[in-house]
Amino acid sequence: MKKTLNEIARLVDGRVVGDGETLITGASGIREAAEGDITFLANSKYSGLMEKTRAAAIITSADAQGTDKPMILTENPSLAFAKIISMFTPDDIGHPSGIDYTAVIGKNVSLGKNVTIGAYSVIGDNAKIGDNTIIYASCFVGHHTKIGEQTLIYPHVSIRERVSIGSRVIIHSGAVIGSDGFGFATIKGLHHKIPQVGTVEVQDDVEIGANVTIDRARFDKTVIGKGTKIDNLVQIAHNVMIGENGLIVALAGVSGSAILGNNVVIAGQVGIGGHITIGDNTVVTAQSGVAKSLPADGMFAGSPARSFMTNQRMLASLQNLPKLFTQVKELKKKIEELEAKLKEK
Repeated sequence: MKKTLNEIARLVDGRVVGDGETLITGASGIREAAEGDITFLANSKYSGLMEKTRAAAIITSADAQGTDKPMILTENPSLAFAKIISMFTPDDIGHPSGIDYTAVIGKNVSLGKNVTIGAYSVIGDNAKIGDNTIIYASCFVGHHTKIGEQTLIYPHVSIRERVSIGSRVIIHSGAVIGSDGFGFATIKGLHHKIPQVGTVEVQDDVEIGANVTIDRARFDKTVIGKGTKIDNLVQIAHNVMIGENGLIVALAGVSGSAILGNNVVIAGQVGIGGHITIGDNTVVTAQSGVAKSLPADGMFAGSPARSFMTNQRMLASLQNLPKLFTQVKELKKKIEELEAKLKEK
């Protein structure tokens, strides 16, 4: 496939700077790009790569500088590049279709139109699966579970009983939705299991990464809000409420009964304590530990999590500790020398 830069600009609603008739034959990352490729730059701190790349053209924002190469200027270079990647590398793998003869379908199961169920998958009694939903091989869907339309469930996913999955949801391999919450009562040194009789509700347009675990509630339900995206290897505990359009990055853990507002961003390896609230539009940076509730519209870092700028100042101070220690040692020596002279007098 070949496209001119002008044709691509129309696709992404961008503005061409330079030769609009430049022919583009592919798309790639800025470091990997070859001649004829188009690439993108979304972060200005990597602007030094613009002159080094072999790409024929670059998609970037209006404030980008540092190259004579033809460019397409757009408000969101990452989103624009995603559209272009889809054009140059169409998904020709395709998904399976139909119900495999080895699939096990329980009693009173309701299947919508064009539902796909892969080999050796098990669908429990009274489950309901919406139109055009695809369930790959070796999945388990428990009894009385509901799955919406156009949902895509990759191999080896377990969705336990009485769970609700919305429409246009993507669940990647190894995820477990609706496992028991971690609840025990310790009496005389013995741990007695507390029944977890609630459920999980995953709303529309959610994406759940590989090997994510979302526990069912002790009572009522654990909720993943509409449009939220969860990276691989995340743990969501019982009775957690996550709002709409959240981003939760790999290796994060959210403890029981925590509440996350809308548009919350939780970076990698963040730990969130139980029974706390994080307000709307708040960002928690990587490896932070959240021990108490955080207000809306903030950015927090550190363990325990504190204002991002406060944490940055603390880290800067810590870097000066060796120098400060040396200065204190020198001052102590001078004071001792002065005291010795005063005693002589």
